[in-house]
Amino acid sequence: MTALNTLAIANYRSLRELIVPLAALNVVTGPNGSGKSSVYRALRLLADTAQGRVIPSLAREGGLPSTLWAGPERFSRAMLTGDEPVTGTVRKEPVSLKLGFACDDFGYAIDLGLPVKNDASMFRLDPVVKRECIWGGALPRPSTLLVDRQGAQIRARTASGDWRTIPQPVASFDSMMTEFADPTGAPEMIAVRERIRSWRFYDHFRTDAQAPARQSHIGTHTPVLADDGADLAAALQTIREIGDGAALDAALDDAFPGASVEIDNPGARGRFDVLMRQPGLLRPLAAAELSDGTLRYLLLAAALLTPRPPALMVLNEPETSLHPDLLPALGRLIAQAARHSQVLVVSHAARLIATLEREAGCESLVLDKQLGATALVDADTRDLPPWKWPSR
Repeated sequence: MTALNTLAIANYRSLRELIVPLAALNVVTGPNGSGKSSVYRALRLLADTAQGRVIPSLAREGGLPSTLWAGPERFSRAMLTGDEPVTGTVRKEPVSLKLGFACDDFGYAIDLGLPVKNDASMFRLDPVVKRECIWGGALPRPSTLLVDRQGAQIRARTASGDWRTIPQPVASFDSMMTEFADPTGAPEMIAVRERIRSWRFYDHFRTDAQAPARQSHIGTHTPVLADDGADLAAALQTIREIGDGAALDAALDDAFPGASVEIDNPGARGRFDVLMRQPGLLRPLAAAELSDGTLRYLLLAAALLTPRPPALMVLNEPETSLHPDLLPALGRLIAQAARHSQVLVVSHAARLIATLEREAGCESLVLDKQLGATALVDADTRDLPPWKWPSR
């Protein structure tokens, strides 16, 4: 597993300039409004680059004008000390939203901006890709660039170290990740794209009466739980048959001592149902009868114990609907998953955070705001990773 060691975000909502170190297990926390959700959404935008969805995703957030950092381009010393009010200044740099990451072997960055003014087009506020790069190692340098996209033109470094220009230009609103796929001319592109595509995000499973996880569904081998948890029964049975069934039993007993889960296939018609047996009850409870917290824990267990671990798994406020007494068990389950995948948890639940922070090597990222800009609380005392944005 090649993990991300640096996440970089610039000018996205409150994330004016955020460079954070990452480990195998990471927990992002801070007070309400500190920027935790923005970190989660920025990671999802990064993942969307490999799926060709980054521009539509920005559009659903209100477009580039709604997602850009709303404060001044720079803070003066007097503003930071409170000696003078925050005021706007004349913009000296182009409008830019930047996302990037670095691993031990590769790094990637994308720079989004506004198109050149064209009175004939109605898409004047549609963001475009200004610069997109893949490089080897920690930092982008002329000598480490492997694939470089400026505007519509892409060039890739050959095995001899020379540059080869790709004859097919790419549209300004498309990422090179989806428009250029040459396994011989740019194998690094394929490697980075497939790594990003393996990332998984789980955010607020539905547990209401009509939630997909409460319904009976046709069961097929399901090594990866769906985003909405509709295939929960099949995912749990897949863990039993080709994954770590003992770990699933242990996780259930840790949270609900003496309880067990089984999958029913009534009439062998292929439709799977979740049944949970609990001490003191004469019959098992179906998914439709489980409490919201119990169902959510089962969903998280199915996601975290996947027989096909992703390169990165991101959980946004997994504590929702869970009783505080369940949070230590959830923390231990997350820590177990971090042995096989890099895991990033966004949370404000003290008991879950404390459980995760007790794990060796856990990277605790506490966020807060200063003059509306999100920052790491202890950034001055940290050994932050190096980072440099590719210029336009």
